[in-house]
Amino acid sequence: MTPASKSWASSEAVRASMRSNKGRDTKPELALRRAVHSLGLRYRVSARPLPKVRRTADMVFTRVKVAVFLDGCFWHGCPEHHTVAATNAGFWAEKVRRTRERDSETDRLLREAGWLPVRVWEHEDPEEAAHRVAELVRGRRVR
Repeated sequence: MTPASKSWASSEAVRASMRSNKGRDTKPELALRRAVHSLGLRYRVSARPLPKVRRTADMVFTRVKVAVFLDGCFWHGCPEHHTVAATNAGFWAEKVRRTRERDSETDRLLREAGWLPVRVWEHEDPEEAAHRVAELVRGRRVR
C-alpha cells in the first residue's frame, strides 16, 4: 500500500499540493498585516490568545484582547466564494463543516474570556479590513 492510498488525498499529486499549503504568511495574510501595520498598530503574529486553547490567531492585540483570524474561502466555507470539491466531495464537505464549527467554538471561548474575535475573509480588501480592525482595536483602548 502506498502512502497516498492510506491518505485522505485522492492522489499523490493532490497530497503534495495540500502539504505545500502554508499555515501562515500567506499572501492575503501578509497584505492584511502590512495594511494594519501602516495604520500604526502593532500586534503579535500567529499567536494563541488563550494559552490553554490550541487555537492560533493570525494577529493578536494582547493589551486590548482582540484576536484577528484571516479565513480562507475554501477552508472556512465562505458563503460567497466556497466551491464544492469535485473529488472526495464528502470528505471536504465534512472538513469544512468541522472547521466552521471549530471557528464558532473559538469565537465563543474568546468572548467568554473577554476577547473580541475578528473574522476577515481572504477575499476582502486588505485596506478595508485593516481599517475595520484598527477601529475595533482603538475602540477597545478607550474603555
